[in-house]
Amino acid sequence: MAYKSLTDFIQVLEKADELIRIKEYVNPDLEITEITDRVSKMPGGGKALLFENTGTDFPLLINAFGSDRRMELAFGVGNLDDIANEIEALFKNLSSPKKNIIEKLKLLPELGKVASYMPKVVSGRGKSQEIVQENPDLTKFPILKCWPADGGKFITLPMVITKDPITNIRNVGMYRLQVFDKDLTGMHWHKHKVGARHIEEYKKLGKKMPIAVAIGGDPAYTYSATAPIPDHMDEFMLAGFLRKQKVKLVKCITQDIEVPSDADIIIEGYVDPEEDFILEGPFGDHTGYYSLADYYPKFHITCITHRKDAVYPTTIVGIPPQEDAYIGKATERIFIAPMRMTLVPELTDMNLPVYGVAHNLTIVSIKKTFAGQATKVMNALWGAGQMMFNKILMVVDDEVNVHNYQEVYKAFVKYTDPVHDLHFSMGPLDVLDHSASKYAFGSKLCIDATRKYPEELATKSITPEKNESQQALLTKLKEKFTEIRDAGFVGADDHAILFLSFEKSKSLHVKKMAKDLSNFGGFSSIKMIVFFDDKVNVHDLPSCVWLVTNNIDPKRDCYFIESGHNRFVAIDGTRKTLANDNFERDWPNIIVSDKNTINRIDEIWEQLNLGEFIKSPSEYYEPLIINEGAVVKK
Repeated sequence: MAYKSLTDFIQVLEKADELIRIKEYVNPDLEITEITDRVSKMPGGGKALLFENTGTDFPLLINAFGSDRRMELAFGVGNLDDIANEIEALFKNLSSPKKNIIEKLKLLPELGKVASYMPKVVSGRGKSQEIVQENPDLTKFPILKCWPADGGKFITLPMVITKDPITNIRNVGMYRLQVFDKDLTGMHWHKHKVGARHIEEYKKLGKKMPIAVAIGGDPAYTYSATAPIPDHMDEFMLAGFLRKQKVKLVKCITQDIEVPSDADIIIEGYVDPEEDFILEGPFGDHTGYYSLADYYPKFHITCITHRKDAVYPTTIVGIPPQEDAYIGKATERIFIAPMRMTLVPELTDMNLPVYGVAHNLTIVSIKKTFAGQATKVMNALWGAGQMMFNKILMVVDDEVNVHNYQEVYKAFVKYTDPVHDLHFSMGPLDVLDHSASKYAFGSKLCIDATRKYPEELATKSITPEKNESQQALLTKLKEKFTEIRDAGFVGADDHAILFLSFEKSKSLHVKKMAKDLSNFGGFSSIKMIVFFDDKVNVHDLPSCVWLVTNNIDPKRDCYFIESGHNRFVAIDGTRKTLANDNFERDWPNIIVSDKNTINRIDEIWEQLNLGEFIKSPSEYYEPLIINEGAVVKK
């Protein structure tokens, strides 16, 4: 479904009862974030929010993608799986052998359909260029300062358009822009991204790099900028496929680059590869932790244009769930078909758990037909595009519903030998991964929870002792180990996974505790013990998954225990320090709102037309904060 404008999409959201208009003034500094954080964590993602009084001439739209229903409305489908099914059917039809000329001719309508999705440059100016700011000024827009320790205001939903100077192939990516002046931002290109590669090519040529940033327009544009498509594919072609109508592009006014004719706002400018980088950040990121300050290119703005009725769309990220979780879920559903058809034919389903923040945890099911197939899938996925950033991969059989965590847990309990079926590798990690000992490089873990062939079984088996009750075992634990603050089992009926919060106070404390626990009676059914910092609620499974997947470098932080009847893996999910862990990098703080902002939103809640009062999520996570600021003081 093609939308003529972002306003067109807003009208559809409102008709579907998926949007709330907020007429009261709300400050873009911190206050909009605090409101959105409360709403987006509601069951199902809450509603999209249109702030009509922002202190500027532009209304602000946020949480527009923050539910499965709104993602479906963005693409005009009844179910996101419909898109994957369409891709699969199209590929099969085009690639299947044809017996004669008649069958080949029947392909012409399909080929014509594909051609109709290709972007097209049109003459003249577009709607996105109705108003021209020849003296560009970003302060005219309601750009958010999202979190208290952020380095400033950030544009968080931009489509950054660049071209390879050699091949002229376009790339559209989403990279945050920190505002430093009315006509200057940072350009947050991670080293693995296409935009960062483009700037290196311009540097070799000794040329400035033209850039355009599009904001708003058809929601398919915005989504496509986040999509993990191959480098040589144009994201606007994907947008054309999703909206079933080609994207019309117009030339920029001051830069040699093209932009969507019907976007809401266009920011034109350049990066000079010879210029010194600027210190950008910190920024409260999608991991739920701050990404810390680092040096990135300067983006000089030469012109800003916009529609007469422009809306400023934006998003916030932080402790999940947030709006980005639903964008990630759309990617999960849309791209499973291409992965199955090109890389992993045995793949039957995939789940990127919300609390695994996209790259930290992936669960896949496969149709297993031979020994070692889970590790074959592991190697294929870790070599596939953005899946190279995945840190923990769990593989289950195809009869397991990867979206039913009880079924996944039972598969782990039944089929995983904690010593034999955990596989490690080394490779690139997301730049935002704060737990690896080295920047953007570390270890990965694959948990094989598939049914085993005889060749895969461990040579040594353990006969479990008779189990005590969970409560009796937990009571004995706390009595014997005074540093333990709380303990809880994941399953209600077994002892397979144990979460422990404890006061970590010495070097290699987790490793030593794991050895002590190996001699503790009643542990023979335990397969995994996960250690958390003392103030973590070990009975909150989603938060524990979020913390441990963020806080481990798997190979470094997993300890394997085989002693008597005990056979388990201990995992150190605690914060790492120089004193206790010889960890030399800065450790970031968890993201929460400040008390003044929380109190302010509490006071005005009834005026905002948001319904029943929602308590700030930040108050729940505040006990985990070590100190103010983005960096934990050692």
